[in-house]
Amino acid sequence: MNDEIKSAREIAMEKIAALDAVTEGDRLKWKFVPEGEQLALKYLKDGQDIASALSNYTQEAQPYVRSGVEDILLSNIQLPVNETIQNRNKKAIDGVLSIKKDKNAATKLLNQMKQILGHYTAQGAEQRKQTYEALKQQFEAKLKKAVSKQLGSHADTDLGISVETLPQFQEEWRRAAAQMDEQYIKLLEEFKHEMSKVK
Repeated sequence: MNDEIKSAREIAMEKIAALDAVTEGDRLKWKFVPEGEQLALKYLKDGQDIASALSNYTQEAQPYVRSGVEDILLSNIQLPVNETIQNRNKKAIDGVLSIKKDKNAATKLLNQMKQILGHYTAQGAEQRKQTYEALKQQFEAKLKKAVSKQLGSHADTDLGISVETLPQFQEEWRRAAAQMDEQYIKLLEEFKHEMSKVK
């Protein structure tokens, strides 16, 4: 029993010692990164001016606030599957540029990111449409073959069934669409990673 109390005490003492090892930088990070995240959310929702809000923070707090802002803004840049996301992407990109000190490097990376997003919207949409139609034709051919095999070669194979409603078709389409999107997502994540290195 005495050993249990002693080891519990030792554990508590180790935790207290670990708390003493927390640096001032850690404390600033814990306090100001969440404030930066909130600032970014206000910017995205209400259009709050990030630059003027940042000027309200001390020089030592600003890097942590910027980090929180940047994390939220970059995470909100996504593949533009609809107009709402396109508008949010534009706002997030503008916000990221406003907090960067190295505007040239940031602009270069953000322009490349915009090209990826633009390509996804233009050529990607056409590619998805073509893939969808090819998949639909493939499933229609399989269905006709299965029906004629089941009912005989002289049977009317046009049953008026829309393959688009079949769960197998929908699953295959989701898989194909995800595979096409994956290459864009990978590029986008690489640019976000590079952007996080820009001061």
